Amino acid sequence: MREPLIRVENIGKTFDAPGRLLRGNSAGGVRAVDGVSLAVDRAETVAVVGESGCGKSTLGRLILRLIEPSEGRVVFEGRDLAALSAREMREVRRQAQMVFQDPFGSLSPRRTVAQIVAEPLEVFGIVRGRRAMRDRVAEILTQVGLPAAAMDRFPRSFSGGQRQRIGIARAIAAGPSFVVADEPVSALDVSVQAQIVNLLQDLQAAHGFSYLFIAHDLAVVRHIADRVVVMYLGRVVEIGPKQQVYRAPHHPYTQALLSAVPQPDPDAPRQRIVLAGDVPSPSRIPSGCSFRTRCPLAQEVCARERPPLRAVKPGHAAACHFAEPSPLSAAPPSSSP
Repeated sequence: MREPLIRVENIGKTFDAPGRLLRGNSAGGVRAVDGVSLAVDRAETVAVVGESGCGKSTLGRLILRLIEPSEGRVVFEGRDLAALSAREMREVRRQAQMVFQDPFGSLSPRRTVAQIVAEPLEVFGIVRGRRAMRDRVAEILTQVGLPAAAMDRFPRSFSGGQRQRIGIARAIAAGPSFVVADEPVSALDVSVQAQIVNLLQDLQAAHGFSYLFIAHDLAVVRHIADRVVVMYLGRVVEIGPKQQVYRAPHHPYTQALLSAVPQPDPDAPRQRIVLAGDVPSPSRIPSGCSFRTRCPLAQEVCARERPPLRAVKPGHAAACHFAEPSPLSAAPPSSSP
C-alpha cells in the first residue's frame, strides 16, 4: 500500500487557559485539538469542516509545525517531523506551505508584490539574480491570474480576491507538494470565492499539489474536496469520502451541518435539524461524547464513554454510539461554491 504524503497520528494540543497560573490553578487549559488522526494522499484534497473554535486552524498549524503538539506526531513523506534537524525541517518547509484566511492581514503592506512572492525563492535559494527573479515572479503571477505588471505595486492597490491570489502565489512559489488552505475564501464575496476555488483546483491539476482545505462553508467543500473530516470541539466526529459523507452522513452533528446548507431550489424536500444549546467551552469539554449536550440521540452511555471512530462503510467512520445514515441522502446539497 502506498504511503500517504501526510499522516497525522493521534495529535493533540492543549493551551494554557488565560490567567490560569496567576490564579494559582495548575490544572485545566484549553483542549484545542484532541487525538486527531488522518492522512492526505498525493494530489488529494482533504477538507476539514466544523464550527468556529472547533480546532480546524490549530490542526493545520500543528501539521505544518508552526506550533508544537502536546502529543502525537506528524509524518511527512515517511519522516517524523518532530525527529528532524533544523536543516531537514527547512526542506520540509519548502515542501509544505500555507494560504492564510485573511488576504489583508497576511501580506506585508510595506513590501511590493514582487518582494512578497520572491521571498520563498530567496530563502530556499531557488532563483538567483535580479532578472531571473523578476522573470520567475512574473511567471508565478501569471499562473494565479495576475498580470506581470502587478509585481511593482503594493497590496493596498488590490481587491480582496486579488490579494488572496498573491497569497496563493507566495505559497506555490517554492514548488510545494502540500498546501494548507486555512479558510482561503471565507473573507471574500461569493462570486470571488468561486474564482479562488477554481484557481486552487487548476493549480492542483497542473502541479499535483495536495491540499488540507479548512472551511466552514459546506457548499464550497462539496465542490473541492475528495474526502471530508468533520470536527467538533477538537475531535474528529466523522471522516469519509465526500460523496458518502454528503449523501449519507452518520453522525448527528454532520447531519445538522448539512441540513443547514442552502439549496438552490426552495421547494426541494429537506429536513432541517436545529441543534439545541450552544457549543461548550473548549476549557470545559463534556465527559464522554463532547457532542452529547446538543445531541438529539444522547443517552446515559454518551456521558460515560467517549465513542471511538468506528467504520460505518469502507473508508467512512463516525464517532457516535448510535451512528445511523441520515435521510439527507434523498436531497444532497448544491455542489456550487
